[in-house]
Amino acid sequence: MTIQPIRTRVFKEDEDLIAFILEHITQLAEGSILAVTSKIVALSEGRTAIISSPEDRERIIKEESQFMLRTEYTWLTIKDGTVMASAGVDESNANGKLILLPKDSFVAAEKIRDWVRKNYKIKNIGIVITDSRLLPLRAGIIGVALGYAGFNGIRNYIGTPDIFGRILSLSQTDIADSLATAAVLEMGEGNEQQPLAIIENPPVEWTEVVDQNELKIDIKDDLYRPLFEHLPDIDL
Repeated sequence: MTIQPIRTRVFKEDEDLIAFILEHITQLAEGSILAVTSKIVALSEGRTAIISSPEDRERIIKEESQFMLRTEYTWLTIKDGTVMASAGVDESNANGKLILLPKDSFVAAEKIRDWVRKNYKIKNIGIVITDSRLLPLRAGIIGVALGYAGFNGIRNYIGTPDIFGRILSLSQTDIADSLATAAVLEMGEGNEQQPLAIIENPPVEWTEVVDQNELKIDIKDDLYRPLFEHLPDIDL
């Protein structure tokens, strides 16, 4: 697998995302995945806000969250079934505004995929909308897939044997977030100006329809549930 980050000009709010991709990517190979940072997807949707006080920021985070808990450094929130800081509301590379997450990253990924297949005349192509996350008790960010299209997001080893013949009962690989992390590593988090990346020869299974819930688990079944016993029942 290889990853080629694409350096671009600065993407502007309310700009046409498809035209921007066409401007910077002249061709895509069959069987590749296009990674698109969630920030430019959100900007294309006008998902920004101007705030004048900390109270404004708190209000926006509350509106974007299913659950929020104040911590020493940030708001710990649940949005779209995942734990994240401040509901993904971000001030970096935002030119004085707040940038929210895209309205629906799975819908955005499917729209981009449809266009890419028609215009680049390829059949098997994947799209992954990337964002960054912090892991508990770990320094530094990793990537996460907010939405994706064209490939299965999880590889299931349950019921298959390991190298010694022991049947696996829990093992699954999070393909979507692993690809997002690899892409984010190359795209960067600072002033690299690389909001797009092409992943070639990815180890994925292609599909026409993505199960948007395949990576979600019930909070009651979460391995880290004992750390979150104070959380109320939340419909994820």
